Parts: sequence; structure tokens; C-alpha cells
Amino acid sequence: MDWKLIKEFVKQCVYEDIGSGDITTNSIVPAGASAKGIIHIKQSGVVAGLAVAEGVFHLLSPDISFTPKVQDGDNVEYGTVLAEVEGDAKAILTGERAALNFLQRMSGIATQTAFFVEKVKEYPVRVVDTRKTTPGLRILEKYAVVAGGGYNHRFGLYDAVMIKDNHIKVAGGITQAILAAKKTVSHMVKIEVEVEDLAGVTEALQAKADVIMLDNMDIDTMKQAVAMIGHSALVEASGGINKENIVDIAKTGVDIISIGALTHSVKAVDISLDIGQIKVHYK
Repeated sequence: MDWKLIKEFVKQCVYEDIGSGDITTNSIVPAGASAKGIIHIKQSGVVAGLAVAEGVFHLLSPDISFTPKVQDGDNVEYGTVLAEVEGDAKAILTGERAALNFLQRMSGIATQTAFFVEKVKEYPVRVVDTRKTTPGLRILEKYAVVAGGGYNHRFGLYDAVMIKDNHIKVAGGITQAILAAKKTVSHMVKIEVEVEDLAGVTEALQAKADVIMLDNMDIDTMKQAVAMIGHSALVEASGGINKENIVDIAKTGVDIISIGALTHSVKAVDISLDIGQIKVHYK
């Protein structure tokens, strides 16, 4: 996680909450008060986002001490203390919600990813994310996928060619779309194409796609597709993948399973910050 890449965005999120000022904290907490608290998890889960939470507090007070007790990617149990935070009481209270929002969302994604990864750990397949991310949060959400043991698909539209159904319609067919891409992009860029049936698989093979995505195929058709492709291209399964069918999909022999639900419909993990000690220095 490169703080330089996310600092301004995190700052915007923090000040979205603060606005013109934290009127509750500013009216109650005396100047110069210091506090010490713990951030703890209230369910089992995989942790992600500790550095982002730390960054929130440091934006408000550079002198705050943030001490992680676990690492991103750790699978922890209910009640585990994730970090200790100590310093300016106003800054801690003001930054609490923003810091927890990042931690809860990112840990939810890491936990969801770890669940799917565990389901298919016996098979030589990668669980990857998609571009179905929260606008503005992609770098954080894709980081959380990796923390959960998954892998990143392309980050954006710029780092890989991915020919989907609408591209195929506009281009006039799978072959036309692949050949057009090959004429344009560098030989260093992989070309992936989405297919919906075995005829599409045959055409993608003939046009020499690097990756063939089997979109919403049933298991039997997917098995046939994998046999047809062999080692001529990487094979990705996508569409409608859930906890009930992911193992059967992995058994077909696909190389990659992409799951939009890793990021687009995840449940946040329950995490809290509790103040345990406060000191007030009166002048």
C-alpha cells in the first residue's frame, strides 16, 4: 500500500466527515487532553486496512501513536485487538469513524476473498477480483483482495485488453475484435476475450487469444471448453460464481475464477474503537 497514492483521497474522506468541524468533540473534549484506546474486532475475519486507519489519525495529528497488534492478511478471532492508538484525544475521536470505515470495508473484502480461496485451495486455480469496485476505492479494495489471499485482475481499462460481448458486437465478431486488438496494442499486452458457447471458444482459439473467458457457462459446457482449449490459452470462469458452485467450477480445470462479489456486495466486518484511558492537562 503506497501512502502517496492514497493520501489525498483518504484526506477527502476524512474531511467529508468533519466538514466545518467536529462540533461534538470540540464542545466536550478540553484542549490538551490525551487518550489511549484499542481497535478490536467483534467477529472473526481477515484484517485489511491498518495502514489506512493509521493514516487517518496521522492526518489529524501527526503525533498520534498507532501500534498494530496484527498484520493485514491475518485471520483473527472475535475480540482480537488489532491496534492501539494513543495521543490527542480530539484527533482520535474525530478520526474514529473514518478510520473504522476503511478498516471495516477492507476487512470485509479480505474476509470474503479468504472464504472463496479456502473453498478451492485444493485446486490449481486463482481467485481474482473484477472492476466492479466502489468508485474511488478501487486501489484499496483490490489491495484488500490480495490481503485475503486472492489476486487482482486488470486494474483498469488501460493495462490489458479484455474483449467483452459489446466489443464483439461493435467489431463484427470475435475474430475481427481480436485481430483489431493485435494490430494496435503492444506484443507485451495480453488479449482476453469473453465467449458464451463452444463456437465462441473455437473462434477465440483460431484467432489466438491469450486468455479465454467462459462467461456464465454451465459446468458440462465449461468442462468441454477446458478440454478444447488445453494449454493453448489461459482459461477464466466468470459470471454467477458463488459458494455453492465454486468448487465444481474449480474441478473443471479452469486457471482463473473471477468473482465480482469480492468487492461489489461485501459485508463490512464489525470493528470498534474503545477509549480506555484519558488524561487532561489543565493550564
